[in-house]
Amino acid sequence: MHREHHKWYSPRLEHDMELLVHGHAGARVLVFPTSRGRFFEYEDRGMVANIADMIEAGHLQLYCIDSVDAESFYNWNASPGWRLWRHTLYEEYILNEVLPFSRQKNDNPFMISHGCSFGAYHAANIALRHPWLFGRVLGLSGKYDMTSFFPGYYGDDLYYHTPTHFVAGLAEGPQLDAIRRMDVILVTGRDDSNVESSRALSRALWSKNVGNALREWDGWSHDWPYWAKMVRTYIAGHD
Repeated sequence: MHREHHKWYSPRLEHDMELLVHGHAGARVLVFPTSRGRFFEYEDRGMVANIADMIEAGHLQLYCIDSVDAESFYNWNASPGWRLWRHTLYEEYILNEVLPFSRQKNDNPFMISHGCSFGAYHAANIALRHPWLFGRVLGLSGKYDMTSFFPGYYGDDLYYHTPTHFVAGLAEGPQLDAIRRMDVILVTGRDDSNVESSRALSRALWSKNVGNALREWDGWSHDWPYWAKMVRTYIAGHD
């Protein structure tokens, strides 16, 4: 399997960021790590090997990126505004550095945003905020309401980075039209503590006439062995 490691200094984040590319062709897949995870997590956890046949066949090309969660959402010593500003810079890094890099390597127009657990939040948030850049979002065991990270604080910055909130408030226009063209797949366990968050996002989407697939698996289903089965089931689209 074709594999590349890349590292560059991000002028937006003001430090080095790393990523791994797996595959040579196919739909580009932006892969977010779990909470405070690194770019090598998806590979180390066996997820790349799990879909190696799809990658080697040229159906998928993965871009597994780093996180800055420790500087943003999990940076408990900083103010809410600073933490959300840091997250916004992370989004700008992806939009202005990672995605152009991926287009230079692969001109396939179809882009999938994907992540597990906290990575599912990142995947859904960026895709729903910038839907004209993505054709599909696949969130596994996600939490889509960020308010619990910022007790006592609620500003526009938090609202616009909380999918269950900003989707419900979207007015008719280009963003909502683009979301309706996107394939949204949310998968979670019925006993997952965040199951209501997936349900709330699904309801918010349906309230805006956005079709989406909410798939609830038996039990907790919140760990790598479950995610391995989920990604094989849904990465090419919902059943």
